[in-house]
Amino acid sequence: NLFLINAQNTTQKPSVKFEDEDCPSLTNATNLQQTQLIDRLTHVCRYDRLERPIPYGVNAERLPTNVKARIYIYYLQNLNSDLLQFKMHALLQLSFVDSRLAYNMVAPSRKEHILGQKHLSERLWMPHIFFANERESGILGTDEKDVLTSISPEGRVIISTRLQATLYCWMNFKKFPFDEQFCSTVLESWMYNTTELVLSWEASSPISFDPELRLTEYNMQRFWYNESIVHSDIVNMRHGAFFGNYSSISFTVNLNREIGFYLMDYFLPSMMIVAISWVSFWLQADASPPRIMLGTSTMLSFITLSSSQSKTLPKVSYIKVSEVWFLGCTFFIFGSLVEFAFVNTIWRRKENIELKKVNSKYIIKSTLTPRPARRELGLNNQSRSQSRSCSSLDNIVSSTESVNGKTGNSNPGFNNYLTVHNLPIIKTESVDSVSVTSERNSTDHVVDIDKDSNKDNKEPDHTTFTTMTPQEIAMWIDRRSRFLFPVMFLAFNALYWTFVYCF
Repeated sequence: NLFLINAQNTTQKPSVKFEDEDCPSLTNATNLQQTQLIDRLTHVCRYDRLERPIPYGVNAERLPTNVKARIYIYYLQNLNSDLLQFKMHALLQLSFVDSRLAYNMVAPSRKEHILGQKHLSERLWMPHIFFANERESGILGTDEKDVLTSISPEGRVIISTRLQATLYCWMNFKKFPFDEQFCSTVLESWMYNTTELVLSWEASSPISFDPELRLTEYNMQRFWYNESIVHSDIVNMRHGAFFGNYSSISFTVNLNREIGFYLMDYFLPSMMIVAISWVSFWLQADASPPRIMLGTSTMLSFITLSSSQSKTLPKVSYIKVSEVWFLGCTFFIFGSLVEFAFVNTIWRRKENIELKKVNSKYIIKSTLTPRPARRELGLNNQSRSQSRSCSSLDNIVSSTESVNGKTGNSNPGFNNYLTVHNLPIIKTESVDSVSVTSERNSTDHVVDIDKDSNKDNKEPDHTTFTTMTPQEIAMWIDRRSRFLFPVMFLAFNALYWTFVYCF
């Protein structure tokens, strides 16, 4: 027993000696310099920088450390659409209460705050906060980093850090270039979960921006901030091997893209290129070299314009509004080329085209499905009717001559009349009468072949057709295209801009 008592006494002596000789006293700290006061407050005998400041509740329960944040943004770079990221320079301010650093009781006459740079923050406990959506980040400054540490007499610690961060922003380009993006900056606790540390925004002005901040391509509409809890487990391994709920704070800015650049450098030039492709409608259909050169040059110019604009965008699987515009303009330029090929093909035809009426329906129908010329078909019918009429006439004349031969032409003053009236098919003068003298018969034999010829030469269709040459049809299509293409392009613009601004 005596050995145990002596051993216990020997183990306690060094600690007493350490307390008396090596632990600096805080009495009479009023006259101490700032560095001396910090050295005594943060001495290892009374301060452990690896242990968080622990506030206690009413019933002496351990409460989580409350860390408040405030951020001031003085530079915000335009969004990088290709890499889905943006860069910002900001001043991040974190504040918390550490009662171990309170000196209002040991130095009541010291009212000013203790200020220091990075070397002072390295001697204190610091909450480990990181950007959850960062690509890279760093503290601004050269040798002495831009870190300002302030300790109040009540023990409130404020760490202000100037930093730059490149953050990811998951953008949506469905309405590009009329899109709006929502980019967030997320800060989370890395080491301590919600049972040990809670992040929250300051009550007054937690987010502020430099009044001189300007964005060239975007216009910031609004911003908001919130506080949340992030769960970490084996699936969502956001905090290494540590599982649990972690405190998170974030703020989001709403950015609208300015479309002035795209109107002047993309939409208006593309409209002019489409309008230039319509000049070919004023050129003659057989002017192949200028019309081909005009159509191909406008097509290549528009493809070059659209490809230069799309190089700055990522390759996404959905269709963007800009691609709808590209396809629409390409359709109109390609349509002018197709129209030239169509009218040029018609121009080189050699046969005229018969039309029932001169309107769009019959012209397009007869042009697309050409049929044999109705006039030529009618002339063939007329020639067949004429041959039948002439054969009938020859038979009658031959029979009359045979009768006259048998009678010996006894009556030379007697005449037989063969009358042919109004042949509708034969375009020659109609025969009024044919006189045949019969010598033996005293009676006149008048044979009227109108009835017989009408039976064989009936016209089944009295419809008249209009003839147009291929050159006239080609010019007619060009004249209609001069009006149709601009009207269709205006309708496309009306639908496009209505969808852009209303949906």
